[in-house]
Order: sequence, then C-alpha cells, then structure tokens
Amino acid sequence: MNTTITQRIADFLKEYQPFTFLPFEDLITIANSIRVINLEKHKTLFQINDVLHDAFYVVASGVIHLTVISDAEETLLNKCYNGDIFGLRPFFAKNNYQMTAKAREESIIYAIPIESFKPFVAHNADILNFLLESFAANTKNSLDKENPGKLMSDNVMYSDSQSDMLYFQSLTYTKTPLKINASASIKQTAQLMTDNVINSALIIDNNYPIGIVTDSDFRTKIATGRFEISTSVDKIMASPVITVTENISVAEAQLIMLKYNVSHLCVTQDGTDKSDIKGIISEHDLVVAQANNPGVLIKEIKKSQTAKDLKQVRDKLTDIIQSSIVKNIPLPHISSIAGEVTLAIVKRAVELSILDLGSPPARFAWLSIGSQGRKEQLLYSDQDSILVFEDVAADKYRDIKDYFIKLAKKTTSALEKVGYALSPEGHVASNIIWCKSLTDWTKQYNSWMNTPGENSNEISSVFFDYEMAFGEQKIEDMITENIFKNAKNNVLFFDYLGNDALKKPAPLNFFKKFNVEEEGEHKGKFDIKTRALMPLIDGARLLVLNMNIKGINNTYLRYKQLAITDPKYSEVYLDCAEAFISLSKFRTLEGLKNDSSGQYINLDEISKIDKEKLKNALAPMRELEELIKNRFQLTQFS
Repeated sequence: MNTTITQRIADFLKEYQPFTFLPFEDLITIANSIRVINLEKHKTLFQINDVLHDAFYVVASGVIHLTVISDAEETLLNKCYNGDIFGLRPFFAKNNYQMTAKAREESIIYAIPIESFKPFVAHNADILNFLLESFAANTKNSLDKENPGKLMSDNVMYSDSQSDMLYFQSLTYTKTPLKINASASIKQTAQLMTDNVINSALIIDNNYPIGIVTDSDFRTKIATGRFEISTSVDKIMASPVITVTENISVAEAQLIMLKYNVSHLCVTQDGTDKSDIKGIISEHDLVVAQANNPGVLIKEIKKSQTAKDLKQVRDKLTDIIQSSIVKNIPLPHISSIAGEVTLAIVKRAVELSILDLGSPPARFAWLSIGSQGRKEQLLYSDQDSILVFEDVAADKYRDIKDYFIKLAKKTTSALEKVGYALSPEGHVASNIIWCKSLTDWTKQYNSWMNTPGENSNEISSVFFDYEMAFGEQKIEDMITENIFKNAKNNVLFFDYLGNDALKKPAPLNFFKKFNVEEEGEHKGKFDIKTRALMPLIDGARLLVLNMNIKGINNTYLRYKQLAITDPKYSEVYLDCAEAFISLSKFRTLEGLKNDSSGQYINLDEISKIDKEKLKNALAPMRELEELIKNRFQLTQFS
C-alpha cells in the first residue's frame, strides 16, 4: 500500500479504541494489511447467514446500519459511525453472521484481516479487556466522549439487557474427555477417538495434562506422511495444554482461545496443568453455549406460543442465575439480567392473551409491581401486577373494562403455568379492583397518599414499585407524575409510610440472637424477607419518594443514588446497598437449594461463619431506622 495512504489510515486509527492501546509503529503494520472498501448507499457488506469473512471492519466515513430479524421483521440493532468497529463474529464463533451490515449512505470501510490483528490482541491486555467488555456488553456508548469508537459483537445480544451477559454465563463442557498415556501409539489414539466419536484426546501423565491431539493433528501430521501411525502419540501432540478453571465463562473461554490460537481448553481442578483433569472445552461447546445466553432467551420468549414454551425459557434462566452465583458474579448484574428476562416473559404472556382475545379496545399499560417491578425477582415467587387503561367514554367503560379483566385473567393464568404464583394478597391485574382507568388509578393514588388509612384500605407499598412490561409509556409516565406531585411536602403521607417501614419485626432480639418463627410450618426458621429485606426495601422507597428521585425502582440502585443525592448520609446508604445485596444472596441461595422462594432460612443448615455474615448484613438497619426517625420526626417506634 502507498506509504502516504498507510500513514493516513494509521493516523485515523490512533484516535479510536482499541487502537489507542497500540504504539504508532504497530498501527502502521496494521494499516499496511488493511483493505479499503467503498460501499455505495444501501449496499450490503454482509448479511444474516453469510459465511464469515476473514476480516473485521472499521467505519472510516459514512454510516453503517446493523440489523437483525426480530418477530419476522428487520430490526435496527445499531448504527456505526466513524471509528466504530463491527463484524467481529469471526473472532468469537465459527457459525455464520447473525446480523446484516448495510450502508445507510456512501461509506468507506477499513477491512482488517483477523490473522493480522490476532498477534496484537494476544499480547496486549488492554485490547483483550476492551474486546471482552465490548463483546459481552454488545456496544460501547457512542456518546462517550472519553472512549471514542464502539465495538459491535455480532452476537445478537439485544439491548433489552445492557449487562455483560456472556461474561456471566458458565459453560457446559465434556466432563469425560478421552485421556491417553503418552506412550500410546498414534494408531491406538486415532482408533479410540473414532470409537468414542470425538475429535480430541488429552495426553496425560498421572492424570495431569501434558498435551492434546485433535483431528487437525491427524490431517496435518499423519495424512501428509510426516509421522508413521506406529509413532507414540506424544510426538504429534500440542504441548503445553492451555488449562482453565471449571467456572470459566463463555466470553473468557473465547478470548483465551483467541489469545493462544487453539480450539480446545483443558479444564483442571485449579486451572493449572499440575492438577487433576475435570474436562475439556471445544469451540463447538462455545457455539452451543451462545444458543443459551440471556440474549437468546429474549429471542426465544418472542417466539413462544404457549405458557409451556415460556416455562422452558424461565427454567433456563434459573440455570443462568445459579451458574452466575457459583461464579461470584455481582448480584446486581444477575438481577439486571433476570429482571429483563422476567419482564419479557410477562410481556409475551400479555401478547399471547391479546392474540387470543383480539385487539384491545383502548390503549393500556400492564405494570409489574413489587419485586418484579424492582427487578429483584431472582426466584420463582409471587406475581404482582396492575392494569391501567386510558380514559374512555362513560357508556363504553363497562365493556372496555370487561375486555381488560379477561385479558388480565388469561395473562395471570399463563404466568401461573410458567411458575409465578398469584399474589396471596390479590395484588394482580385480574382482580377487578386493580384493573381500571387512568382517572380511577389517579383517584386511587390520591386517596392513598392524601388520606392514608382513612378513606381507603391500608396502603400496600408494592404499588409504588412498578415497571411497565407492556403498553403505553405515557400512561406509566402519568402515574409517576401524579405520585411525585402528591408526594411533594406531604407530611401525612411520609409519616404514614415512615411508621409502616419501622413496623417490621426486628431480625435480632436484645441478646443479638435471631428472631425466628415461633409456630407454624416454618417454626424455628428465620424470615429473611420480612425481618431483613423488607425494612431495607421500604426505607429505600420512602427516601426516593421524599427526595423526588424518579425512574429508579431497584433497591440497590436506589441506595446508590441516595448516596449521591444526600451525601451527608452517603455512608449509611452505601452500607444499606451492600447489606441488601448480601441478604438477597442468602435468600437466593436458600431458594435455589430448596426450590422455594427462599423466604425462610434454616439457620441450622448454615455455617457459623455464614451466620456471622448474616448478622453483619443486618447492622446497617439500625442506622437506617435512626435516619428515618430523624428525617420524618417519628418517635413512636424504637
């Protein structure tokens, strides 16, 4: 390539990540290998199911649209501008492209050969980290001025969930790999691989891996006549073997294979080649794993036709939650994924009900409330919901409400079949009192907030935690605006909510022993939901309403935002945030272990260390209680 052109390309690349991590001389080397492509308006560079190219791409000028097929329609996934990288699928997978790249306007594209760029990836940790983060999260924020350029994974992970899903997801791999002694002949090894219908064998010494052979070795070293089949297999093995721990994620495995240019990884007890073999991961395992990542779960949900289909997806989500916890993935990230998948299940249940009943006679919003609304439902627990439909003429009200009651009954019934039991308090949209018009809901919230405990039943706090699963965004926005308008300077409301938050039974007694259930089915167990989590949830809700913090429903994130909004008590808020995560993890582990809601902890089954951790997590509650008492001048509870 012309020296001037090479220099110009290198100057361009140095402004964008991950090229900013490389010295200029390396950029010159990369620029020399680049192919410049002029793409006319509306021309396609690659499309869904095309065979993978030998290069990935950088936009030099113009705009490239990346699209996928969703619900039988072409859906815009993202737009790529100057410096944006896309078409990375050849780095991470062997199956065909899963999206289409098309020029929105006349564009110039730099094609960077994968093989030319691999050495820079393998030897630069910053580039590896950038690839891992970007591949897992799908996109970089194009408005992030400090990190110009963004990178598209081509992994069809929908922006419905912003978390780095593939980084969380553990792999299913072969737990019984073929193990061969180094002295075995090539012929014996080939015969055993054929008999076991596998394409690799680990060469061992005392069950420690010292090498690996694959079908590729037989093609390149035996079929070509370089070695006789009577030769011992250690003469053709690749050594040393690349070893990893068994809790490696999909994205981590992909990048390690990329770094070392291998197609298999050996799983060992401690991740080194000096410990016992646990299994083997192949490129095929990675492709299979991608079919079960949370992004694909969303896709499966959209295609589901029955409650049974939705239940199968929800069961896969449980597997992802469990494997993520085993990997010590931060619980807020797991909750984010679970929340998005759960909302997608609710949305699809509503859609299927509409398909059965016919088009709605008015616009409406289905709001998941309570733990679903806060995106804190990691386990199968109750479904809570309300339905709000737009105001309609008085003579049409009854017929329209009848339709929505039928819709809600079908939807809640479907969700029951998925595994979400109906709220025992009846807080579901199929209940006639929780399915009504916007004006009626406005009156309901006005009554709750302006005359609490007088003209209405006791306020149920779950109605102030909601997330729209389906419907008209403006309706949800109007509910929110009404709530915060009523909350302004509403001493009576906050006095009521504050006292309600402090009414929860204490988790520990005077002697710092756990208060456990004294009778009934759960006698002797600790109610972690009512005694530990609910006071934190109630406190966070009370404070964000009081401080006019909108749009944050999740308890952990509420405390994080409170620490910023109210820095005087930031330490209390941050302690509460961590306590909530710690307590939620205890509950989730209990639920996964016993296939339950995890509400009641059997203290006899947890270690002394875990009991201390549980007690430590309860410590911030006393400070939170004092803060609430002082802020709202509450004195009747100690």
